[in-house]
Parts: sequence; structure tokens; C-alpha cells
Amino acid sequence: MSLYAIGDLHLSSSVNKPMDVFGSAWENYTSRIIEGFSTLGENDTTVLCGDLSWGMDLAQSLDDFKLIDSFPGKKIILKGNHDYWWNTVSKMKGFFESNGITSIDILNNNCFEYGESAAVCGTRGWFYEEETGSEHDKKIMNRELMRLEASLKAAGDREKYVFLHYPPKFGSYACVEILELFRKYGVKCCCAGHIHGKSLKYVFEGEYDGVYHKMVSADYVSFQPQLILGSA
Repeated sequence: MSLYAIGDLHLSSSVNKPMDVFGSAWENYTSRIIEGFSTLGENDTTVLCGDLSWGMDLAQSLDDFKLIDSFPGKKIILKGNHDYWWNTVSKMKGFFESNGITSIDILNNNCFEYGESAAVCGTRGWFYEEETGSEHDKKIMNRELMRLEASLKAAGDREKYVFLHYPPKFGSYACVEILELFRKYGVKCCCAGHIHGKSLKYVFEGEYDGVYHKMVSADYVSFQPQLILGSA
């Protein structure tokens, strides 16, 4: 049993939304994602860090979810900035159930226990700097902070692994509000996605203020789910 993470699958089974605008790294990416997941086992869990499908609603994303459901093991999903299909948890669960999708869980104001002592926590996150952000940005950030703290509280005394869509540390940018929650709740590791193409040169990976940060955008990790806990 191992825990993996990958973000930004950007599947488009029912939508003409090619990802080659981000360069040759995205050639044949759906086939490469399928190949990447083929090395996992049925007892493994993979956290998908947002931007899963280009579908505009759940129905348009169905084929993408069926593909995700076919991958080995359990999948835990969280919202990305391009997940326009995202809906209430009850509606998403109902949609999955009615379409025979059984291996996908939703990370939203909650956490998932992993093993005997770890917890999967997270939310979408947001890029926000008070000096340049709008009131709308501030409202979104405050909402995301509430969701993240609810997730961290739900984990109790377990070792906390956080999964976001937006990285809280990127280049010279640091989201102080999210990083403060990491300190408050003793977060061990943070995985995030969102970053592509030329912006990947600004990715931060490594320890920052006691937390290990890892980038898991699909093109950054060559479409291979990344091992976070356990063994391959």
C-alpha cells in the first residue's frame, strides 16, 4: 500500500482542448498518463491535485472520470482552477454512483486517513498577495483557508500530508496565510500542481520552514504518479 500524487491530467475525452500549447512535453499525454498509472497496484492511493478534465460539466467529463476510475487503486480528487465541472460533494458522489464509478473520493472540507498514523488533507488553494490582490481574491483566499483548516483539524493527531492545486511557495512568492496554517498544524509535506511550460523553471521543491514541498504537475513529473509514502 503506497500513497502517490499527480496533478493537472487535463483529460479531454469529450472536449477539443489540446494541451500542446504548452509544448512538445504534452505530446500523446493521455497515453503517457495511462502508462504512468499502469505501474501502481490495487491497494495504492493516488491524490489528483486538480485540473482533471476539460469538461464543462459532470456529464461532459464522464468519459474522463471513467478513465480515472479504471486506473489501479483508490483516487482522491481535489478542485483545480480549470475544473468547471466541479459541483457540490453530494451531486458529485451521486453522479459517480449512478455511473458506476467506485474508486474516486472527494477531498473537500475533510481528510482521509492513510495507514495507521497519516492523513491526506487539502483544498484548492489560491495565489494571493495583499498588495496586489483584489477584494474578490481576498474572499477566495479566506474561503480556501477555512477549507484547509477544516481539513487539518479533521486529521487530529495524525501526520499531515497536504495536497493543493496552487503551490503556496513558487519562485519568490510565498502564501504566508497557508504557510502559517502549515506551521500551526505541523504539516509534514505539501504537494501541488498548476504550473506548466516555461513557468516550471520557477518551481520550488525542498524544505521550507520545516515543510517539504513537492511539485506534481503532470508535465513536470513526466505523467508518472509520484510516490509520497510507502514503496513502489
